[in-house]
Amino acid sequence: MRKEGIVWKAFKTLVILLGLLLILGPVFVIFINSMKTMQEAGRNFFAMPSGFNFDNYIELFSRSDFWSSFRNSTIVTVTSVTLIVLFIPALSYAVARNMNKRYYKLLYYYILAGIFIPFQVLMLPMVKQMTQLKLLNQFGLILLHLTFSLPTGLFLFVNYIRSLPAEVEEAARVDGCNVFQTYVQIVFHLIKPMIATIIVMDSLGCWNNFMMALLILNKSHDMWTLPLMQYNFKAEFSFNYTMAFTAYIVCMIPIVIVYALGQKYIIKGLTAGAVKS
Repeated sequence: MRKEGIVWKAFKTLVILLGLLLILGPVFVIFINSMKTMQEAGRNFFAMPSGFNFDNYIELFSRSDFWSSFRNSTIVTVTSVTLIVLFIPALSYAVARNMNKRYYKLLYYYILAGIFIPFQVLMLPMVKQMTQLKLLNQFGLILLHLTFSLPTGLFLFVNYIRSLPAEVEEAARVDGCNVFQTYVQIVFHLIKPMIATIIVMDSLGCWNNFMMALLILNKSHDMWTLPLMQYNFKAEFSFNYTMAFTAYIVCMIPIVIVYALGQKYIIKGLTAGAVKS
């Protein structure tokens, strides 16, 4: 048994190391190429740089379009996640506590059906509708982030709220709280692990969203977010990939910080509602 235990531990360690190699390997290659000139990267893509060359980083930080795109990404991400946190948990609470009523049950399954519709199916009608509404701008992108986060968010929050004991809310009502006060003062605090989970997941999705931003914001350079700015390092016959890799590394840092601060809540939030209390 002891020998089998050692073999199993060695196998798990090997799997973890292979996983780290698959995840961190591309990041390492991107980082070393961000330290190279185009000529040096062209000679050997996977070789170490001849020295710590920060010229690409200096050039990136000196570009006005980088700071404009950074500001746009920050505004879109922060506003989108704020609206998601304000609206989706409140809707989920109403649905979770009224699932015995036909209207709320139909609403729940209707919204949940959005999970199964591929984004590629929705692209053309989405762009047509947003064009007619004159929402090909940052506000339109924020509304789309809220809309596309709704099915997954509703599913997670409804199951999480239904796992909470209803006796706490009943006690609050006995003390004179109405539904809104019960939600704000009691339920909102109980669902903080799931809120942290949604903040991390949707921050990652909004910050890195490329296709939706390309469809909604590409008509004006002033509205570009960071993914669009990175994409436009590509010219008609060339691609300045050392600068693009530099932008990838820099733009990765804010969302990695958000993930590092909130990652401990993700598993807790996703698994806490798995068992009915």
